[in-house]
Amino acid sequence: MSKPLLTLLASACALALPAVAHSRPVTLTAQLKNYDGDGAYLAAYLTDAKGAYVRTLWVAGGKAKYHKHLSDWARLSAGDAKRLDGVTGASVGAGRTLTVTADLADALIDAGYEIRIDAAVEKLRDSPSEVRIPVSTASVGKPQPGKQFIQSATIKLQ
Repeated sequence: MSKPLLTLLASACALALPAVAHSRPVTLTAQLKNYDGDGAYLAAYLTDAKGAYVRTLWVAGGKAKYHKHLSDWARLSAGDAKRLDGVTGASVGAGRTLTVTADLADALIDAGYEIRIDAAVEKLRDSPSEVRIPVSTASVGKPQPGKQFIQSATIKLQ
């Protein structure tokens, strides 16, 4: 290859790569109901357009022995050895709010992806896929109702 062609190719790659890798922060806010019971274990995770697990965004509740009660997340993420790396915190009490921010690639927005939240509370019924929020510009700021423990959840794109 000639030197000018290599220079042109290198410049084109340098300009194209940032556009492909561009991402933005997405903030997920889940407001819990005032239920009677202990703090909730929650798993917030991303699924693709076919419902397949992509990655864990956050797990609230640090005792791993209870993570099996977050059944959809536990089943879908079972093959992800790094599913808990840097994404865990305390359980969330009744009436409290969980706020999580994660970077998502722009290519995932309006492409059929969902953020799902599983919920479980000791001595109460587990709630797999308690909330499902499409990762889309149409769902930004629109509260999605929960089934049992979560009053509503919203996403915000920055």
